[in-house]
Amino acid sequence: MPRMLKSILMIGTVGYFGYRYRYRLMNVLLGTGWIRRMAVGSVMNIPGIRNKMMQSMFGGGPSEW
Repeated sequence: MPRMLKSILMIGTVGYFGYRYRYRLMNVLLGTGWIRRMAVGSVMNIPGIRNKMMQSMFGGGPSEW
């Protein structure tokens, strides 16, 4: 029982600090080139996100010219 309580407290503590410093962690992780490339590549493999991104960059609707 004490081992399980210790595990729950450790997971809770890590979760709390991870949430509290989430933006700092993201800046550190995405500041590394290969991790940033891997993250962008994985996000771009999701069809809905990729389509939205392409529409916002290259325009998906009627032209305003």
